Amino acid sequence: MLSSKSRLIVRNVTALGGRTGLKVAAIHSSPSWTEHYASVKGPRAQVFPKIRDITEVRFKSTSTKPTTNSRESYNVSETVSGIDACANIGIDKLGITGPSTIYHNLTFQELFDHEIANEEGKIASAEYGDTFTVDTGKFTGRSPKDKWIVLNKDTESEENIDWGAVNQPTSPEVFDELYEKAVNHFNTKEKAYIFDCFCGANPNSQRKVRFVHEMAWQQHFVTNMFIRPESKEDIENFEPDFTIINACSQQVEDWEKLGLNSEVAVVFNIEKKTAVIFGTWYGGENKKGIFSLMNYWLPMADPPQLSMHCSANVGKDGDTALFFGLSGTGKTTLSADPHRALIGDDEHGWDEDGVFNFEGGCYAKTINLSEKTEPDIYRAIKTDAMLENVALNEEGDKMVPDYFDVSKTQNGRVSYPIFHIDNYHEAQMAGHPNNIIFLTCDAFGVLPPVSKLSPGQAMYHFISGYTAKVAGTERGITEPTPNFSACFGAAFLALHPTRYADLLQEKMQTHGSSAWLVNTGWSGGSYGVGERMSIDTTRSCINSILDGTAADSNFVQDEAFGFDIPVSLPGVDTHLLNPRNAWDDKEKYDETAKKLAGMFAKNFEKYSGVGAFDYTKYGPNV
Repeated sequence: MLSSKSRLIVRNVTALGGRTGLKVAAIHSSPSWTEHYASVKGPRAQVFPKIRDITEVRFKSTSTKPTTNSRESYNVSETVSGIDACANIGIDKLGITGPSTIYHNLTFQELFDHEIANEEGKIASAEYGDTFTVDTGKFTGRSPKDKWIVLNKDTESEENIDWGAVNQPTSPEVFDELYEKAVNHFNTKEKAYIFDCFCGANPNSQRKVRFVHEMAWQQHFVTNMFIRPESKEDIENFEPDFTIINACSQQVEDWEKLGLNSEVAVVFNIEKKTAVIFGTWYGGENKKGIFSLMNYWLPMADPPQLSMHCSANVGKDGDTALFFGLSGTGKTTLSADPHRALIGDDEHGWDEDGVFNFEGGCYAKTINLSEKTEPDIYRAIKTDAMLENVALNEEGDKMVPDYFDVSKTQNGRVSYPIFHIDNYHEAQMAGHPNNIIFLTCDAFGVLPPVSKLSPGQAMYHFISGYTAKVAGTERGITEPTPNFSACFGAAFLALHPTRYADLLQEKMQTHGSSAWLVNTGWSGGSYGVGERMSIDTTRSCINSILDGTAADSNFVQDEAFGFDIPVSLPGVDTHLLNPRNAWDDKEKYDETAKKLAGMFAKNFEKYSGVGAFDYTKYGPNV
């Protein structure tokens, strides 16, 4: 019999395949972007049957290639038991010494077993395999007003962080009190889930990250989303660059005394290399928290590297493309191309070697998901994927996901490891981008379906980050609303937006990248009058950019915005290319274009005179 001090280790180390990226198949025909994102509501089941025995769980692989990077090959698991369990893993350095059992980097099957044993959620009978599903309570999205960064006096972060509504400052004393609260909570637990992983596919800029969680499903989420260690040696004597202690079951009762905004707190201390999370179960806080840190670390590196909220793919000849865009603009759909490999779908870096993915998985929205419109995401929902806040309908003894029922939230999600996509690009890295595409959903209907930007215009539109909040992206949004989000990801920027723009400008100039603005929104009139661009039209514009046809076109200059509009493109109605021609009421078009141009100018006032270069003159004519 083992003594209480004995260390029980259960592990089976198998080398994981190469770092991975994605290649996804074509999106089958869908009439328009409006229909693609339209909300269709249905009844949501309220009664859930008992979870079936694990032996009944289905697992269906759709891949015909050898899976060197698979659920079977990811196996660096160890379960450590005894009074010295925390010390043996290294979390005693955090002050956590209470748990006598540590579950360290569990395999996918072990995570599934733990989730069921702990009754942490339900099993959804997805078409391609039984999938674990969780409900995160009232928080079905990030809580941006509860995100804080410690303002440590006389430090590099104090000097460089763009303090304000996005990066709210709090004091070291508040952090220390919250940190002690989190540690004390874990010291009351008999067990803890520890996950050691990596962020950034390029080893030259990769960061080591440690997560401390209460529940198996939370480790499951980060296992899906971050780069998993390939062997036990990768995490032997692991010294993290940053640690997140997630005490999500605990609330900050004295939040008013601490100067916080609610009982929820997501607090980062850059100098102490630690963050704590309280009061929110939403999995995305883990993912986007580290992304915000990458947005601090990479531009501060020597030489500076650009962090980006974008998707990326690469062609057969090695040509790389970046797709910037907010929710509802088609970033995920358009970067899925049958002739190109998808490097990643959300977060990337651009360094001296080229473009690389930050992540090891995908976190896709499930609203109105179908195999016809999003085949690769739909088929990726199988065993080892995890659904969040997705409605389930009772069908006999099964609970079937209903992606059209958004009564819980329009932000239902699925996380899955990147190898759930067939024919993925294994390197997760590629060369410097040939084309950079800014996607916008213009609710006013005055931007062309595609336009070529000068280098200065590219920086102006990158900083502006214009799109519209369309129905389905946020609760309460039932029609498009104009929205400017700097660098197409203002909520995650640690530094001032012009810092990223200056880096992008420098890299584009060095590597000869071209920039394009693609409107997936309305044409022929504003929302309610005009029509949403068809997916076929947008896809033809993207294809023309990527195959060089657009660059070889003849152009006319847009009078209001100054960018160049192609006269003709294969597969695109020439009547649509110049937006004024698509409007029956030309005077109304001129009036609306002037209105939107004024909104751009007004928004950009706060960036005038800031940064290495003032890009104001590259905006619209007002």
